[in-house]
Amino acid sequence: MEAMEVDSPVELQGIGQPEGGVAAPAGDAENANAALVMSDSGSSTEVDDDDDDDGSAEGQAAAYTPPRLPATWAFSQRAVGGATSTPPIRRRVRQGLRVHYPSQTAAPSRGFPDFLLRAPAASTAEPESGSATEISESEDEAEGEEESTAAAAEPIDPVPPAGSDLSATVQPAQPQEAATTNSSGTAEAERAEAQVQGVQVSSAVLSPSDENEGDTCTICFEAWTTAGEHRLAALRCGHLFGYTCIQRWLKAQSPSAKCPQCNKKAKRSDIVLLYAPKLRALDNTEQESLKKSLEQEQSLRRKAELESAQYKIKLQVVTNKYGQAQQELQELRALITETSRNLFSSTSSSSSHVLSLSQRADGSRSAQYSFSKAVLVSQAGGCRVLSYCEPLSCLLASQPSPHTTLVPGCGVKKVSVVNMRASQYVPIHSKQIRGLSFNRQNDSLLLSAALDNTIKLTSLLTNTVVQTYNAGKPVWSCCWCLDNSNYIYAGLSNGSVLIYDTRDTSTHVQELVPLRSRCPVASLCYVPRAASSSFPCGGLLAGSLEGGCFWEQVNEATYRPHVLPLETSGCTDIQVETDSRHCLVTYRPGRSNPSLRCVLMALTRTPQQESSELPSCSCEPVQTFNAGSSCKLLTKNAVFRSPDGGGTLVCAGDEASNSTMVWDASSGGLRQKLPADLPVLDISPFSVNGEHFLASLTEKMLKLYKWE
Repeated sequence: MEAMEVDSPVELQGIGQPEGGVAAPAGDAENANAALVMSDSGSSTEVDDDDDDDGSAEGQAAAYTPPRLPATWAFSQRAVGGATSTPPIRRRVRQGLRVHYPSQTAAPSRGFPDFLLRAPAASTAEPESGSATEISESEDEAEGEEESTAAAAEPIDPVPPAGSDLSATVQPAQPQEAATTNSSGTAEAERAEAQVQGVQVSSAVLSPSDENEGDTCTICFEAWTTAGEHRLAALRCGHLFGYTCIQRWLKAQSPSAKCPQCNKKAKRSDIVLLYAPKLRALDNTEQESLKKSLEQEQSLRRKAELESAQYKIKLQVVTNKYGQAQQELQELRALITETSRNLFSSTSSSSSHVLSLSQRADGSRSAQYSFSKAVLVSQAGGCRVLSYCEPLSCLLASQPSPHTTLVPGCGVKKVSVVNMRASQYVPIHSKQIRGLSFNRQNDSLLLSAALDNTIKLTSLLTNTVVQTYNAGKPVWSCCWCLDNSNYIYAGLSNGSVLIYDTRDTSTHVQELVPLRSRCPVASLCYVPRAASSSFPCGGLLAGSLEGGCFWEQVNEATYRPHVLPLETSGCTDIQVETDSRHCLVTYRPGRSNPSLRCVLMALTRTPQQESSELPSCSCEPVQTFNAGSSCKLLTKNAVFRSPDGGGTLVCAGDEASNSTMVWDASSGGLRQKLPADLPVLDISPFSVNGEHFLASLTEKMLKLYKWE
């Protein structure tokens, strides 16, 4: 129960007169203004730790045993007067203890309410100068609260009933000076004790887990770092997280993202990196430095691997050049030896060479080609040219796209010679393909020419186009430079030949302008340098509908033209056999010759007679082969070494009989006639695992013949 203050007029009116109406003595008027404190012996008042300092001091000053209060008011006034001279009994009480005064008896009668009455001694005294305090033990705390609640529920009657047995204590008011001194001293002692207890409580409440709670991210429960991706970051609301964690959190909840702790709206732009040097965070500086050093080492390693690959390529190029130089040296030595032994002219030497071919032709008559397999290339037709890729062991036949709606244009069909089956289609050009060629590097790089004004390089390993050159005119033919694989040639429809460097991806490096009419270049063949007394030089052999021209390569950038003595009309194709230095020229039927003719010619070079004259290149006919009377298509023929190594074979397609004609170059006789269902457009000999084959291409089918 809290203390109740009653002013002196109320006390005089309600308490100063007894029940019988007898007035109080006049001698007690002096004590009427004194403070009168009465406390119930059975009341238990809980005092909080947060009471005011002055109230605590007054409660300590009032905690002593006053004399008993009798039932009548007059006796109480005399008891108060007698108690004034009695020195106050002070007892220090501790928190959590119940203090029993000697004057307390058993539980009081329930007829008298528990209350605390205090009358101020003077008008200038403070209203809270004294209080009666009772502190209960911890085990009786619940019981005291029940008693306090019951006492508060009972009505408070300021006039006690007559004849009631009440045990009360009366404590007179102390002088103001002594009360103030005792109150301040006791307040300081209580304040110091409360501070010590507060420190102990606060230190007892904290735990190591609470101390470490501020060092971890509340999303992933991992420690913050001073650097790196999980460094300390904060939102506008002030909560701390790891940078990557809060960034992922806001990104996952966007657009209505909120703080994980306070649910306030937040966005990714609210993230602020904190630089707190005194923050106890995980130091991963060494780890980050190791990561950076690892990345640097990996970068240096990749750079070193790239440089190593470049040096390997350069070494391969140098090795190839060295091999070519060695080969040219041997060829020159052989040429010098042959020249010293042979004093005949170039014509006689070519005639003797043809004679040697005829003498060695006896062994080749025993074997011939036999039918092996027919492969369907295009159901709709449209095949045009054929070529063989030795590294992949497959034939490539040009054809229109089998799915014109999905993949329009033209490409090549791969035909494996291992299982003799068509494998896959590779799209390359948008219009018809007129030429296919491979180099000697065995890198599976296909050169193709088409009527869409482009020539392209396609990697057959990945089936993708790796380089495209725009010639500006329809391209009719193409070939590689066999002396330097960096150069390629493209024959245009206007008779010009463009030279491209594969190291320059922009445009052509040189143009060879025709000397005569500007007819389309139907065929291109490169003749490599060789140790031959009749024709040692290398260059480009270009054939058009009105003749042929040999472009002698003087050096890497200089070409000297030599017009070949061919017929002025009807030339459809020119092919070269590089080992024997022979070329095969095909003429379509005309007025003077009603049949298809294939003329085998020997390439010759006239030696330099005078210093002012330059050596000239030419060709002389060696053998002529006649076929059918029809030639409506620009077919491609072949001249190559016999598989048995005893001579030279000539193959040409005959439109009149829809067959492939095979002649012996030495005798001029027909060796075989290989039938076909449609006109043969292109012929390609090849060998696989020591076995020799011949492939002939029609518009739809590819037929394979084996040499047996």
